[in-house]
Amino acid sequence: MTKNIKVAAAQLSPVFLNKEKTVEKACEAILEAGEKNARLIVFPEAFISGYPDWVWLIPNSKGADLNDLYLKLVENAVSIPDDTTNKLCIAAKKARINVVIGVHERNTETSNASLFNSLLFINDKGMILGKHRKLIPTGGERLIWSQGDGSSLCAYDTSAGKIAGLICWENFMPLARNAIYELGTQILATPTWDKSPNWIQSIQHIAREGGLFIISACMVLKIDDIPDEYEFKKLYPEGREWINVGNSSIIGPNGNIIAGPLEAEEGVLYADINLQQIIKAKRMFDVVGHYSRPDVFSFNVKNKPN
Repeated sequence: MTKNIKVAAAQLSPVFLNKEKTVEKACEAILEAGEKNARLIVFPEAFISGYPDWVWLIPNSKGADLNDLYLKLVENAVSIPDDTTNKLCIAAKKARINVVIGVHERNTETSNASLFNSLLFINDKGMILGKHRKLIPTGGERLIWSQGDGSSLCAYDTSAGKIAGLICWENFMPLARNAIYELGTQILATPTWDKSPNWIQSIQHIAREGGLFIISACMVLKIDDIPDEYEFKKLYPEGREWINVGNSSIIGPNGNIIAGPLEAEEGVLYADINLQQIIKAKRMFDVVGHYSRPDVFSFNVKNKPN
């Protein structure tokens, strides 16, 4: 087991609904993190190419407006693999760093016109390890994203340890968490749009429950980051500067915050972690080990693609 490694959480703003420029920004951050000897960098939920915050602002009766925005979103979404993922893979290989990044993913297996909220996993050799599709979009997000299935509940062996990911509020799903724990996950990426104190409390609990490290990367976004061509920006309260202030954090397996929260600024959080702390944390409580009761509870995941 690798003992000491450096990890990073990229609290950055995308170039809103501009895939090419957002990918350039992501690659720059990947290379910078590699230069600082980080072994893993995690980007926010839907980083390529921006969180669709209009779902909380525009009523579904405004179909024409929603259609135009959805078209723009799909045009700037990612297929896995494609030129976008190739650029990210090249950067990861050059930087010798593992990457977890949130993307809008097109459903290339069928119509190519629906979207998933996905995490893309790339190793430090520039190879795509896999992807995870968010199981349940939250509230208004269901107007944008399809549901994932159990086939993408995976953990990947990397040079930084065994890595898995759950997106935003699917981390609140106890059974999804249990599936991740049973895979032997050491580092859980939890890209999110949630900036609240309640979110930080939740991931502290999850880190302690699972006896693992958590890297919570949240997008920062200002009103000024949204181009004037998008009318929905006028629906925010007058004088508001920040749409999301971030509060990205890195949490240890004892539930303690070891980096962050980083509030109302762009930046990359770094933390030096020791994976052997996981074993120490599990001496008293190992939720899928000595503290589990398979004679009382049964658990299985339907892991075939739906």
